[in-house]
Amino acid sequence: MKVAAVLGGQWGDEGKGKVVDLLADRFGIVARYHGGHNAGHTVKFADRHFALHLLPAGIVRGTTSVIGPGVVVDPDALLAEIDSVVAAGIRVEGKLLLSNRAPLILPWHRLLDAAREKAAGAAKLGTTLRGIGPAYESVASRKAVRVADLPRTEGLRNRLVALHDEVARILESYGTDGIPSPDNVLESLARSEEKLRPHVADTGRWLRDHLARGDSLLAEGAHGAMLDVSAGTFPYVTSSCCTAAGVAAGLQIPPRALDASLVVLKAYSTRVGEGPFPTELLDATGEHLRTRGNEFGTSTGRPRRTGWFDAVVARTAVELSGADAVAITKLDVLDDLEEIPVCVAYRIDGREVSDVPALVEDVARARPRLEKLHGWKTKTTAVTRFEDLPPAARDYVKFLEECCGAPAALISTGPRREETIWREDQEFVRALPAPRGQ
Repeated sequence: MKVAAVLGGQWGDEGKGKVVDLLADRFGIVARYHGGHNAGHTVKFADRHFALHLLPAGIVRGTTSVIGPGVVVDPDALLAEIDSVVAAGIRVEGKLLLSNRAPLILPWHRLLDAAREKAAGAAKLGTTLRGIGPAYESVASRKAVRVADLPRTEGLRNRLVALHDEVARILESYGTDGIPSPDNVLESLARSEEKLRPHVADTGRWLRDHLARGDSLLAEGAHGAMLDVSAGTFPYVTSSCCTAAGVAAGLQIPPRALDASLVVLKAYSTRVGEGPFPTELLDATGEHLRTRGNEFGTSTGRPRRTGWFDAVVARTAVELSGADAVAITKLDVLDDLEEIPVCVAYRIDGREVSDVPALVEDVARARPRLEKLHGWKTKTTAVTRFEDLPPAARDYVKFLEECCGAPAALISTGPRREETIWREDQEFVRALPAPRGQ
């Protein structure tokens, strides 16, 4: 295995940060390929928690880290994140590459995001208000400013004026004032360019060259399959491709380069923001999962909605990415429950449905068909061998494997790196490159 992808299988927040951290020292390169600083990956290292939003999680382990052209980048947010990890003693110089083709999030994008959400009222999408969607709109309309534009002062100003004139008219229609001028934005970008310059590269060429030499690459996904702009619960989705299909385009490498994909699934379900959530729990059990699982957004701090494991969603995610295996996280959060239901199908208007409907109204009407499994009422935190799990916990994992159609290669039993079960009998684990230094 030379190239692998770690992907979210639900609505994001599955624990991808920990999984990438576990695998980072087995690959020469870790790369983000989509999304922006609306995604947050939490990594625990040397008794410190790092909340990363743009930097690939591999940076914490000293792995060469790449921000690909499929990522929309807020220069101020990236520089602040670089400063925070450097202050914590993490080396970034010579370890971070930023694609010269990556589009930039500008102040106007953030203002437009906020204006639309405010105007939508109760029908809002629940975005992070960080300008992600409007920035991708600029890409689609071919008006985006990219990292490569930054050193071109006059050409950059012309692009900024054109984008400003278009966006300002829209913002004024929403009643937004205090819209930054092109010259103000140009001045800010000039300061950012000077600081980002050492990291900027043609990362597509760089990655293709390194893969041709036999180097290994771990693609770090953001969000989750149900937030995919095409396959998710549209329109309550993000603005990029969240499945394995986006890896090649988002990094500008050949599609056939991807050898394996690992879909990360939380042992229960969570969702942040608006949108349908068929297994949502609005009772004391839901609050227990939120509290026990510390379910608050890495990017926003918003409380996450909680619910039972949704096998319809998980199976769809596995199929969309052709997953070789899954990683199950936060198994220990379920330790106190007597009974653990799993959604195996939906019922919509009296019909049983085994796929996620295309219409969001149908998803909203879906009622879960639940199969109830026994809880184990025993502490599983820090268990590192599958055979040491309580029998009911092993049965639960096996049931999820059967429902998803993929084996569980990794099982997380706590936030720490060492609180993990590696299923050495699984092909995905056996095929991994050896850790550096071995």
